[in-house]
Amino acid sequence: VEETLERFETYRYGKTFELFPGVQATWHDAGHILGSAMTTFTFEQNGRSFRLLMGGDLGRSNRKILRDPDVPKGPDALVLESTYGNRLHADDAETERQLIDAVTRTVARGGRVVVPAFAVGRTQELVAVLHDLMQRDLIPDVPVFVDSPMARQATGVFKKHPECFDEETAAKFRNEEGAPFGFDRLRYITTVEESRSLNELKTPCIIVSASGMCEGGRVLHHLQHALGDKRNTILFVGFQGQGTLGRRLRDGISPVNVYGEPFEVHAEIAGLDGFSAHADQSELIAWVQKLDPLPKTIFLVHGEPEPTETLAVLLRERTGATVHVPEKGQEFELWT
Repeated sequence: VEETLERFETYRYGKTFELFPGVQATWHDAGHILGSAMTTFTFEQNGRSFRLLMGGDLGRSNRKILRDPDVPKGPDALVLESTYGNRLHADDAETERQLIDAVTRTVARGGRVVVPAFAVGRTQELVAVLHDLMQRDLIPDVPVFVDSPMARQATGVFKKHPECFDEETAAKFRNEEGAPFGFDRLRYITTVEESRSLNELKTPCIIVSASGMCEGGRVLHHLQHALGDKRNTILFVGFQGQGTLGRRLRDGISPVNVYGEPFEVHAEIAGLDGFSAHADQSELIAWVQKLDPLPKTIFLVHGEPEPTETLAVLLRERTGATVHVPEKGQEFELWT
C-alpha cells in the first residue's frame, strides 16, 4: 500500500488532466462523502469528441457539512446511480422532528439510542446534527459516544479539509474550536475495553457505531445488549441492503441472529431516511435536468430493480434520453 501511495497523482475538482493521448478526465464534487467525485472523460479523435460522465454516488443539496453536488457540462452519455429511484426523502424539518422525537421518547423511557452508522460521512453528519440540536436545547442533554475506530480516523480527515465544507459548517469549524465534530458531550471510543464498558451504563445515552448495515463491527455487541430491552431504540439513518441484519431489523423480523445467536427484538426500531447521503428520486431527476446539454444516453446502475426501473421511466419522459438498465455482462457501443 505504501509503495502504491507513492505513485498517486492528485488533481483538484474542475482541473482537467490528460490520462492518455486523446483522453482527458475531470473530477467534479459529487457532494456524497468527503472527497467523492464524479468523473467526466472526454475522448477526442479525428476532430470529433465524446463526453462520458461517470456519476458515481450522487449527493444531496443543503446537507449539514458538505457542499452541494457540482453540475458539470452536460455529457453525451451519463452513468447514474438509482438507489432511491422510487422514493423521496423526508425534508430536513421533518427529519429533524423525527430525530428529536426518537431521542426524547427513548430517554424518557430510561433507554439508550443505538445508531448503526457508516464510519465515513454518515457518522460525521449525524454528530453535527446532534451537536446543533443540543445547542438549541431540542434534545435531552445525554452523553454521546462514537464507537468506531474508523469513524474516529475519518473524522480526523474531515478536520483536515474544511475547504470541502459548505460555508456555514466551515464558519462553525473555524469559530467554535472544531465544531461540529467534537463537543463537550461527545466521546470517541478507542479501545475494546472502553467499548464493552458502554454496556454497563445504567443511564440514557446515544451510541453511534459501525457498521451501518449491522454486518460487522462494534455495533453488533451493542445490539446484543440493546435488542432485548423495550426501553431502547435502534435508530437507522441509512439504506439497508437486502440480506443484511439491518434490513431484517427494519423489516420487523424477530428473532434475529447476532454472532450466530438468536435475539428477540423488544427494542423500538426506527428509521430516518432523510439522513441518506444519496439523492432521492426528485433530486436525481432535478440534477439531470440541470445538465446542459442534456445527455442523449443514460445508464442506470447501483439500485435494486424496482427503483431503477421506476427512475428509468421518469427520465425517459422528462429528458427524452435513451435510458438503459444494463444487465450483468452487457456491452454497449458508445461512439463509432
